[in-house]
Amino acid sequence: MNRISTIRKKIVRNKKILSTMKRRLVIWALAVVTFCVFSYLIDPFDPVWKGYLDAPLKMILEDATWIIFFSIIISEVSIFIDRTLNKWLPWRNRTVKRLFIQCLLQIVGSVLIVIIINAIVDGTSVTLPEMDSRKEYTLLGQWIATNIVISLIISAFNTVDYLLENWKKTAVEAAQHKLRASKHKQAAMAAELQALKLQIDPHFIFNNLSVLSELILEDQQLGYDYSEKFARVYRYLLVNSKKDIIAVEEELKFLESYIFLIEKRIGEGVVFRIDIQEEYRSRFTLPLSLQLLVENAIKHNQTSKVNPLEIHVYTSPGGELVVSNTFLPLINKPDSSGVGLTNIIARYEILGYPKPVIERTEDKFIVKLPLI
Repeated sequence: MNRISTIRKKIVRNKKILSTMKRRLVIWALAVVTFCVFSYLIDPFDPVWKGYLDAPLKMILEDATWIIFFSIIISEVSIFIDRTLNKWLPWRNRTVKRLFIQCLLQIVGSVLIVIIINAIVDGTSVTLPEMDSRKEYTLLGQWIATNIVISLIISAFNTVDYLLENWKKTAVEAAQHKLRASKHKQAAMAAELQALKLQIDPHFIFNNLSVLSELILEDQQLGYDYSEKFARVYRYLLVNSKKDIIAVEEELKFLESYIFLIEKRIGEGVVFRIDIQEEYRSRFTLPLSLQLLVENAIKHNQTSKVNPLEIHVYTSPGGELVVSNTFLPLINKPDSSGVGLTNIIARYEILGYPKPVIERTEDKFIVKLPLI
């Protein structure tokens, strides 16, 4: 593994070196082209240009060598200035100050290069032709101007490249941050959804075990039958409560088993009507949503043989799963944990589906669940 890691590091390092060399060659080429073009444009009517191509090949090669040499020196000085400023005075800190200092250093550097090289040439060469001082200063000024232009162009090239790299880096970091935030949000939503699902288990168990204990005292056989049905229902709950959505057909099968428990517990105090059109049975809803709504209706309303609670489960023309019950509020309201209806609404919201619609009239309480 260490050997593979070393090889990968070498490959990455070699790619970086190759990329840096390509970039340097581009900058040098840009400096050479700028030197030649600007030297011509600064005085295009100079007689030297007319017979330049007829000059000896040796002279042309020597001039080309000097141009490449000067261009490389100017390029490297310009790169050094830019890198130093990127380290000590980045663009993001003080943009105007950085621009002013960068231009000033590039100009000063270009002038110093010309002065140093000119001094070296004057001190070491004995074959230089005599030249009018006015002409000499003119050529020196043109040389300085050319070097300054080259330095500023290379500096601009480096600056654009630096800013683009930082922009790409910032964009990638922003995208990664957004992705991490999205993942954290999804994880938080998943944890919240799982917490809501776990609320169902103790709520369901508590109510039915309380009923079971009462039935065993009254009728052992009925208690046994009730425990068998309860085991089937709870087994179904364990299998499907962890699902985000479930087919309406499956939810109705579960509801039928649950209604058996309710009827054995309450008897004729509650009347159920199930009217689900066939076309909607293949649609989806949240697991245990019908059971929670039925349980909520029974918990908060009177259930008597004289005036039974009517619970109607049906589908609306708008494609909604509706649970409607007659409104027979208890005189003494029981303590409520608010798990049932709140749980369903929260799960719909977390999963990104339309929220259930709750309606209350003088004699009915209606909950409309959007089918998925």
